[in-house]
Amino acid sequence: MHAPSRFLLPLGLSLILAAAAAAEVSYYAAPEVSAAFAKGAVLYAKPGVDYMVHASRREAPGQAEVHVQDADVIYVLDGSATFVTGGTAVEPHEVAPGEIRGREIQGGETRTLAKGDVIIVPAGTPHWFKAVKPPLLYYVVKVR
Repeated sequence: MHAPSRFLLPLGLSLILAAAAAAEVSYYAAPEVSAAFAKGAVLYAKPGVDYMVHASRREAPGQAEVHVQDADVIYVLDGSATFVTGGTAVEPHEVAPGEIRGREIQGGETRTLAKGDVIIVPAGTPHWFKAVKPPLLYYVVKVR
């Protein structure tokens, strides 16, 4: 007698694999990615999915940011920036639910980000591109 040709998996693992098999694969060809970086744009975002991918571009410093629910995984492709994490946002105000902006950050840790660097900013952590050597191109994977 031959053993069954498929494996028996615990119910939980079977459900996870079934959900993964049903997920849609997203592909972006180089011209579409380049166009997104040319203006800075959201590359991937879908309702019900707990992550987003941004093709980000900065020509100048920005406001201090705090994402109450989202962690940012940042990978720098080109350019450099002075990046501050932690500390306290100055003059904070909510611009959308769970999205806080401020003029700058007092305190915190300052780093220089450059091509090839990765930094992970946990949800709720103030962060700020204090200075930018343009163009600064970077992927941001926002994870909820």
